[in-house]
Amino acid sequence: DMNRHRLAALLVALVIALPFVAACGKTVSETIDDATVTTRVKTVFINDPVVGALRIDVDTFKGVVTLSGRVKSKDEETKAIALARTIKGVKDVRSTLQIEPGVPPLT
Repeated sequence: DMNRHRLAALLVALVIALPFVAACGKTVSETIDDATVTTRVKTVFINDPVVGALRIDVDTFKGVVTLSGRVKSKDEETKAIALARTIKGVKDVRSTLQIEPGVPPLT
């Protein structure tokens, strides 16, 4: 009967769609927003002459941005955190950035 087939098709669609909605406890809109935030943070890093964008990893979960990787100085870390905070949708910024030890001058 036609209604049974429609119901079965709807159930199959829900079963397929549900993992996408429930992935990591995020809704689809949160996932998109987090991805957008990550992209915007990376873009602002690339366009900044102080921040070494290629050495900084950006991860966003529910608006909280975590920066990891290596920077050349405390100033670079501070600038990266400040830049990330300027992005719309960022609720907080956490840093696990490590400062690379400088190469001592030759004597």
